[in-house]
Amino acid sequence: MEPYVSRLESEELDDVFAAILSLNDVSECYRFFEDMCTINELQAMAQRWQVARQLDAGVTYQEISHLYNASTATISRVNRCLEYGAGGYRLVLDRMKKPE
Repeated sequence: MEPYVSRLESEELDDVFAAILSLNDVSECYRFFEDMCTINELQAMAQRWQVARQLDAGVTYQEISHLYNASTATISRVNRCLEYGAGGYRLVLDRMKKPE
């Protein structure tokens, strides 16, 4: 896979991502992200991830909205990222599907 060059790339973000990659398990992730993000930011990320998983599984907007209390704007944005975005959702969704 070719290296991805983000329009957001910066030394500061590289440092944040290096910090995230240094975490060893879910417990460490909870500790780090509870300090790093607000509850609303974490809930928004969790909601977007669940929306991406459901869209990938073929669930309808209406069902996703009901399951996760997600607005159609959020669902549309995630779907647009799945279809035309940087490929990050697809990368992780595919990796999580592969048997170990």
